[in-house]
Amino acid sequence: MQKIKELVIERALLASSLITIAVTLGIVLVLSIEAFQFFSEVSIFDFFTDTQWTPLFTEKHFGILPLLSGTLLTSFIAIAVALPIGLTISIYLSEYAPRSFRKTIKPILELLASIPTVVYGFFALIVVTPFLQQFIPSLSGFNSLSAGIVMGIMIIPYISSLSEDALHAVPRSLREASFGMGATKLQTAFKVIVPAASSGIIVSIILAISRAIGETMIVAIAAGQQPRLTLDPTVPVETITAYIVQVSLGDVQHGSLEYRTIFAAGITLFVFTFLLNTISYKIRKKYQKKYE
Repeated sequence: MQKIKELVIERALLASSLITIAVTLGIVLVLSIEAFQFFSEVSIFDFFTDTQWTPLFTEKHFGILPLLSGTLLTSFIAIAVALPIGLTISIYLSEYAPRSFRKTIKPILELLASIPTVVYGFFALIVVTPFLQQFIPSLSGFNSLSAGIVMGIMIIPYISSLSEDALHAVPRSLREASFGMGATKLQTAFKVIVPAASSGIIVSIILAISRAIGETMIVAIAAGQQPRLTLDPTVPVETITAYIVQVSLGDVQHGSLEYRTIFAAGITLFVFTFLLNTISYKIRKKYQKKYE
C-alpha cells in the first residue's frame, strides 16, 4: 500500500512538471508562429535598429528600441529604489531585529506584494507625480520616474523577504567564528553573512528584476503611452507590456500586421528575460561554488 501511495505521488509530481513544460512550450510556440508571420512582412533588421515605433500611425515604423528603452528605464529606476531598501531591511531583520519584531514585521512587508498593481498605478499618478513636481517643475504628468519609484516600492518584498530567508539560513557557527575573531556585528553582517548568503540574495534580485520588467498596469497608468528612445525619466515613455495592453484592448483588427506587433514585442521581451535569467543563473552558480 505504501509503495502504491509513493508511486501515485511520484506520478503526480511528474505530471505537474510535464504540464509546466508543456505550457511554457505552448506559449513559446504561439509567440514564435505569430512573430514569424510578422517578420515575413517586416525586416528584422529594421525591427532592432529603427528608432521609431509607430505601427498604428499612417506612416508606420516598427523599431522596438523605444519600447525597450522605456522598459529598461523604468526597471532600472525600480531596482535602484528596491535594492538598497530591500537589502537593508533584510540585513536588519536577520541580524539586528528581535525575533518577535521579525515575526511581526515580515508578514506586513509581504503584504506589499499582495496589493493590486492597478492601485500602485493610481498611487503613482495621483500622489507620487504631484509630489515630485514640487521639486521637479518640468516633470510631465506621465513619466517613467514616478512609475519606476512605485514599481520599486512594489518589488521591495521580493528582495527583502527572500534575502532575509537566505541570510537567516547561514549557519550560526559562521557568526560565532567571526565574533570569536574579534569582528563587530556590522563587520560580521557585511563581510561574512552577506557573502555566505550571496546566492540567495542574487536569486531575490533576479526575481525582482523579472517582476519589474514584466510589470504592466503601473507603467500603463503612470508612465504614459508615448514610445520614445530616451533616458530622460521626466518625460512620458511606453514599455513593451504597456504597448501590448494598448493594442489588445484597442480596435486593432485581429490578424492584421499591426495586431501581430504584440507577438513580436512579446517574444522580444521573452528572449530578453530568458537571457537575463540565464546570465544571472550562471552568476549564482559561480557564487555557490565560491562559498561551498
